[in-house]
Amino acid sequence: MSQEPRTYFLFLFLFLSHGVASHRVPDSRQDLHPLLQKMAEEIIDGSYLNALLDLIQFQSSHGWTANLSHRVLAYLNSRNVAFTIPSLQAAVEHHLEQRLYQPQKLLEDLRETDAQQFCTAMKCLLEDKKDLLELEDIVIDLREIRKQAFQSPGVNRSLFVITLERCFQLLNSLECVEILGRVLRGSSGSLLQPDITEKLPQDLCEDAFKNLSAVFKDLYDQTSAHSQRALYSWMTGILQTSSKATDDSVSWVSAENLWILGRYMVHLSFEEIVKISPVEIGLFISYDNTTKLLDTVYDITPELARAFLERISSSSFDMRNTSTIHRLGLLVCFYDDLDLLDAAVAQVLLHQMIKCSHLRGFQAGVQQLKAELLDIATMNQTLNETLGSLSDAVVGLTHSQLESLSPEAVHGAISTLNQVSGWAKSQVIILSAKYLAHEKVPSFYSVSQMGVLLAGVGTRAFYGMDCRDLLQVLRSTVSLHVSNLSPAQKQGVLSKMIEAGDATSGIVEIQGAFFKEVSLFDLRREPGFNTTVLKEKELRRSQVNCLAWKYWEVSRSSMPPFLLTALPAHYLASVPASQCVPFLISLGKNQLDSLVLDSHKKNSVLRKVQQCLNNSTADEYVVDIVGKLLCHLPAAVLHRGVSAQAWATALHGLRDCPDLSPEQKAAVRLRLLEQRGLPQNWTAETTKDLGPFLVLFSGDELSSIATKFPDILQQTASEIAGTLPPEEFLWAVFDSVRNSSEKSPSSAPSPGCHGVMAPSSGDIFKLAEANACWAPQDLLCMEEHTFVRNVELLGAVRGFSPPQLMTLKEKAVQVWDMPSYWKEYHITSLGRIALALNESELQQLDLSSIDTVASLSRQTEWTPGQAKSILQGFLEDSGYSIQDLKSFHLVGLGTTLCTMNVTEISLIRISEFRVVVARIGTLLCSIHVLAEFKRKAEVVFGDPTQWSSSVLQELGTIAAGLTKEELQMLDKDLMPYFQPSAIKCLPDEIFKELSMEQIASLGPENAAAVTPAQRRQLSMLQLQSLQRALDGANTRSWLDTPPSASPTRTPSSGSPPASSTPPRPLLWGHYSRVREEQTAFWEIKRPCHMGSLAWLFSAGSSAQDRVVSGACAWPFSVQAAGPGVWKQRHSRL
Repeated sequence: MSQEPRTYFLFLFLFLSHGVASHRVPDSRQDLHPLLQKMAEEIIDGSYLNALLDLIQFQSSHGWTANLSHRVLAYLNSRNVAFTIPSLQAAVEHHLEQRLYQPQKLLEDLRETDAQQFCTAMKCLLEDKKDLLELEDIVIDLREIRKQAFQSPGVNRSLFVITLERCFQLLNSLECVEILGRVLRGSSGSLLQPDITEKLPQDLCEDAFKNLSAVFKDLYDQTSAHSQRALYSWMTGILQTSSKATDDSVSWVSAENLWILGRYMVHLSFEEIVKISPVEIGLFISYDNTTKLLDTVYDITPELARAFLERISSSSFDMRNTSTIHRLGLLVCFYDDLDLLDAAVAQVLLHQMIKCSHLRGFQAGVQQLKAELLDIATMNQTLNETLGSLSDAVVGLTHSQLESLSPEAVHGAISTLNQVSGWAKSQVIILSAKYLAHEKVPSFYSVSQMGVLLAGVGTRAFYGMDCRDLLQVLRSTVSLHVSNLSPAQKQGVLSKMIEAGDATSGIVEIQGAFFKEVSLFDLRREPGFNTTVLKEKELRRSQVNCLAWKYWEVSRSSMPPFLLTALPAHYLASVPASQCVPFLISLGKNQLDSLVLDSHKKNSVLRKVQQCLNNSTADEYVVDIVGKLLCHLPAAVLHRGVSAQAWATALHGLRDCPDLSPEQKAAVRLRLLEQRGLPQNWTAETTKDLGPFLVLFSGDELSSIATKFPDILQQTASEIAGTLPPEEFLWAVFDSVRNSSEKSPSSAPSPGCHGVMAPSSGDIFKLAEANACWAPQDLLCMEEHTFVRNVELLGAVRGFSPPQLMTLKEKAVQVWDMPSYWKEYHITSLGRIALALNESELQQLDLSSIDTVASLSRQTEWTPGQAKSILQGFLEDSGYSIQDLKSFHLVGLGTTLCTMNVTEISLIRISEFRVVVARIGTLLCSIHVLAEFKRKAEVVFGDPTQWSSSVLQELGTIAAGLTKEELQMLDKDLMPYFQPSAIKCLPDEIFKELSMEQIASLGPENAAAVTPAQRRQLSMLQLQSLQRALDGANTRSWLDTPPSASPTRTPSSGSPPASSTPPRPLLWGHYSRVREEQTAFWEIKRPCHMGSLAWLFSAGSSAQDRVVSGACAWPFSVQAAGPGVWKQRHSRL
């Protein structure tokens, strides 16, 4: 059993044991309060929850005295109940724990409570009783009991059901509504199914109705479209009943009713909106908090928004008055009264439209409106004069418009420009250059004002700054934008700070993800460095398998059950049926793909899961318990094993599954067709609810959706941007956009473009990844201004074919002239389009800036010839020789370094190479290049046979350059510290020379990286060792406990008594062999700072972990306190 239920539920045996040996009470029933007699009888019957509620009720109205516990115990004895304190403890513990793990039985218990007990339970949920219940020297922590209950999957569902069933009959409706609010806010939203309205009371008092409506409004985003419609109907039914409207000619939609509906106002029909009286809509707009409400109607449609705007206009409000515009919220995104609009009003509208990015869909129309308002706002004025008053519409300015700005205008508008979201990188480059135009070296003051424009500062500019200014930048609020810098820019900052001489002060100031850029060399060379500086810093990844084994060895009783999956598969057999639910809950809260990399082992885990589930998902409670495991249930279970009762809840969870298999997708699709019918018969609500699953359907099935609900289909496409959906889905989106766009061929088409419907800006914006469906001829016929405004969007499309990329490159030449005329922002904006540049064209580019080269090196599809041209172009245009390259140059060159020959690599300065080894170690170069980088690594880290685990982690793919002899000499304990990318890069003929022990020690992640070609070279015994590694086996036999040992209760057989050995530090990045003579370890090293404990659970690398963990000693004994206890003692974990 986990520590928490044991800690918070064993109060009954505690108060019964209080003073038990002091004396006996002669007459056990004399003067024992009836409620305590009832409690004792419930203990005898095993109704421990009822006994708890009676105890709480008694204590709320009576004082607790020491002799009461003696009387209760004597009463039990008089009833001939053979309870001992230990047996009572075990019974109570088991019962209350099972109620957490079996919430259906908790529901049954609550149904069987009497009225007083039920009211006590509900009031405990309301927290209207004190959090600590004190019985003399015994303390019951009610707050923790509540917390434990709400955090247990399924318990919220039981509390929700019982509240609807009994609460409104026994308690004040206001209290019941408050309880529902607390339960619902702690759930995932799946509790609010469409049938909920059948269980809601229809006769709530006014205040209770308003409060419950407020709860539903707060949970709007977590509620399905069907449930939203059902709740809207319930709310409007009550509002219409209480309305003073006498006939259909008078609208029931009053100002107050609009306020009560809140976000649900978007479900009003067009006909209902146009009937709202001018007086009521005027009153509604005049409410103080109306703007805040209208700022949240994210899913309103253009038709309904304009209907509301028309009604507001019909009231006494002037739609061009600044105060009125400020009150419109997101309705302003559909403002259409542009006739004779003056520039000042246009600027006010643009300022309010900064919030329109929150709308769900219709962004193309918003962009078009902003463009029209921008033209009006700048009428009879220059951009320089109006720049600071254009809000985020400035992101619509073209390169040439931004280039026309004066540095003074950019300086004057910096307070606006530095907050605008949505800038393209090319725009940021131009504006930053303008802002810093008058400064040879950027100062702290200038940089601190840049905000989101910080990413436009060049790497050389960062490196040229005074170190003291850089330190101030990292301490200021602008440091929030450091994460937007490229790796080359970060290295420019880092190298300047390290060069300043005080490495420790520099490292201390580096926060968050930026800290990952600190090299192993710099961490190791500073003797004064310790973990007190690690708070809020992010390290690179280390393996979870090590953590699992350390738990098993040190503190098995508090081992999180999900960590069993990181151990060999046969350890799963140690999970008894009684522990299935905690095992499923623990595993369901984590990503199985991150824990188990081998497909065979994953199948073993899933067999255990199905065994626990009995191969079915009987009800929604089981869905609550399995959590993220739902994403891994076999297709057969999804199709036939999930009951109809559980399917709606399961579908809610399946929406978030990142990578269903083809078989699972087919099963879900079949189930949806069985439940919802063909897509041609779906309603708008069904289509919205099934949005993430639309990618499962064929083009023919999607055609009706594209016709009936084009906006929903296009919004779904925008929500899955960044993925590569199926081709049929992209074509459905493409056809939907093309059919709904305005067909207006160019009045003066280019040769060969007559009759061609070329892409418009609106089309490109809506299509996202579906832009890959354009024919090359369509792209070539695009108007120049359309290309200029959308080049960055087009450059981000991952599905473009080489012919399409070639066409877009030709368009760039047509618009911008030959590549020799292109500036840095042109090149940066191209994205993948740059891949179409041939070697000759790449040589024409101005590659003197490492930031330009860094933007090109982000692409991974260059041919060796193209990559070599980029490298040579940079060296020629910048005037640098290889000997001159700084660390940030090496980082910016990226994949082009793979084209260097042996002689060129030898010329790289060791002082620069050693601080970017980890970056170079991410490159997938040829084995000959990696071997040469390995030789440079020897100069930094010494002979490979002496390399530590930290060095292997830092080197990454460079470690694949080891010779056969060097590889064979490595200690097997170092094998887990190869990076998987390095394993993949090892030549087949060298990989096969690894010993069986070395292969068995690879660890699951590295073993999963072994390629099929490498496998084919292995002997049968080597393959068996590889399988042991995949399974997570611990190659140290003294740690490999027999699988029959229970992971939940049995103390570690491999651990001697605490008194026989000195305390040992727990270094989770690796195993630490501590011998008795190392007792002085604790005296030599300073204690670890407890605020830095978070790095134990961070996504760090062993290269950093091992350096950091060796800098201090943990101030507790691992034998005396396991990880479960550490978490209680140190909440920062």
